[in-house]
Amino acid sequence: MKKCFVTVVVFCLAALVCAPVVLVLFGSLKSGNELADSLRPVLSGAEGSGGIQWTLLPCYPTISHFSKLLFRMPEFFTVFWNSVKIVSLVIAGQLLVAVPAAWAFAVYRFRGRGILFTLYVMLMLLPFQVMMLPSYLVMNGMHLMDTQASVILPAVFSTFPVFLIYRGFTSVPKEMLEAARVDGAGEFRIFWMVGIPLGSPGILSAIILGFLDAWNMMEQPLAFLKDKTLWPLSLYLPEIGPEQAGTALAASVVTLVPAVFVFAAGQDYLEKGIVAAGVKG
Repeated sequence: MKKCFVTVVVFCLAALVCAPVVLVLFGSLKSGNELADSLRPVLSGAEGSGGIQWTLLPCYPTISHFSKLLFRMPEFFTVFWNSVKIVSLVIAGQLLVAVPAAWAFAVYRFRGRGILFTLYVMLMLLPFQVMMLPSYLVMNGMHLMDTQASVILPAVFSTFPVFLIYRGFTSVPKEMLEAARVDGAGEFRIFWMVGIPLGSPGILSAIILGFLDAWNMMEQPLAFLKDKTLWPLSLYLPEIGPEQAGTALAASVVTLVPAVFVFAAGQDYLEKGIVAAGVKG
């Protein structure tokens, strides 16, 4: 009985979480006239005009909103590729910085290691909004404001990937490292041939979470990028007016696709990485 109750509760929660996605998906397939009729109280702004009359399934499904978005709105491609560029550089930069840093924290003992790692953890726990002013001052001092570098660099030096990958590297047996040294392997070879393969769950988890975070970032691009041609996709959606509801819904679906694909493809690695991060001391 208890198991059945838990199953029902989990199913209801899952339905609540998925409901907005389902509404957006089916709404993007509705015709412009159908959306106008459903959203008339919102679009007209008249008081006492009643509530939104929304049906789940479209009466006459159409992909006209997607064709308009993909073939007649070049600004969408601009912001889409801006997002791809920003996310790619952020992930590449995080790997170049976080993986060696995490390996150093996990394997080597050096003076100040404990203090430095504690500082990393403290910075990780701070809300992003707290770090926006220091990031703004640094980027302004480097004359990088209103460039995509002002968004990419702070994300590259995020502390969370270091912590997540570090927890994965702590699962590498010390005996294996010592055996590799006895066999004559250098430190870089040990890192490349032993550390990265065995610590891959943490690395892949950092990639997945980093992608989702960078793909959906809003505060920093909004504060640091004044030129709208540099904006990522996450800032483009709020710019679409309510009179273009169909286009907004279609753009929302297209925005969801890469995030859902990356999460679905890396779900197993993400679970392994989170488990490794949670159970290792």
